[in-house]
Amino acid sequence: MKIIRTTYVNPAFQELVGHLNEDLAQRDGKDHPLAQFNEITHLKHVVVVYLKNKAVGCGAIAKTDLSAMEIKRMYVTPAHRGQKLGEKILTELENWTKELGHSKCILFMGANQPEALKLYLRNNFSIIENYGKLKDIPDSICLAKTLT
Repeated sequence: MKIIRTTYVNPAFQELVGHLNEDLAQRDGKDHPLAQFNEITHLKHVVVVYLKNKAVGCGAIAKTDLSAMEIKRMYVTPAHRGQKLGEKILTELENWTKELGHSKCILFMGANQPEALKLYLRNNFSIIENYGKLKDIPDSICLAKTLT
């Protein structure tokens, strides 16, 4: 396994995000309010996980106005789930957040992603009050973690 740090221009990241968007559209419908946040061109802190030179997972962090880094676009291909790759991506993003001088990660997700919610809760994220534009999206879930 190899994890690389890159940006949104990475073709493997773009392909994985395409699969993520398809998955979310199936779970939530193509016109779900959270889809407005799927844009990736502002993501300068991206990680891609490779197994045998094949990209199988990704994630990103982005600066927020809440003095935290926001975790974005977490995804592992269905064939590679259950191998703790999500936790490895999350750990890399948390480490990068600390390197950038931040001590908190936040994120949001749709309520129809129980596997993702389990991942975040298992890794010491806590559910928080919906922030920003998410306050008006009732089936969104916001989480946060203070990094040590």
